[in-house]
Amino acid sequence: MRKKWVVYLGFFLVLVLCFWFFLFQGTDLWKPKLALLNYVKPFSFTNQDNVAVTEKDILGKVAVVEYFFTTCKGICPRMNQNMKGIYNEFKSEPEFVILSHSCDPERDSVPRLKQYSDSLGVDTKKWIFLTGKKDSLYYAARNSYLLDDPKNSLEKIEDQFIHTQFFALIDKDGQVRGQIYDGLKQDELEKLSIDIKKLLKEKSSRGNFVNSIFGNNP
Repeated sequence: MRKKWVVYLGFFLVLVLCFWFFLFQGTDLWKPKLALLNYVKPFSFTNQDNVAVTEKDILGKVAVVEYFFTTCKGICPRMNQNMKGIYNEFKSEPEFVILSHSCDPERDSVPRLKQYSDSLGVDTKKWIFLTGKKDSLYYAARNSYLLDDPKNSLEKIEDQFIHTQFFALIDKDGQVRGQIYDGLKQDELEKLSIDIKKLLKEKSSRGNFVNSIFGNNP
């Protein structure tokens, strides 16, 4: 009798496991998730074609974010050479975009960003170069993308300068995910590539994140 109950119990457990497998098969719910680091705040900047770009324009897209300046002779050329590798890998993905923000907007005018983007020979619908007000650009770097310490905002904006080699990864719901990636380290660039592929496979969990995440989170 006891042996029969063991068989029944085993059969029941198999049924439960099969039920859960078929329930979650084809969804992302059973897969390990990349860490959630932060939420993107509303923004409005100007791209290399003098067109406004806001958080609504990356609705449903996976985005890689960086800060650079066009006259940089140090880390920026290496960063953007590495970023071009990411661009080349994912430029055919309709749900992928790169956002490169200027950290020197006084010099990086719209025409200068246009000239810079042309020199890279990239599709500026996939790799977008942004300028705007310095305080707004720096606020986004610190409070959305975690690419600089928010404590640095205590200085006068005229005296501030962000110079970072780090990239941020944004999912389709406007969430900063994974980690902050060093754009000068090959192993972290490879990790970034792997994580982009993971996020491209994820479905947006909130439908329209403009009405849910942006503006509703700290």
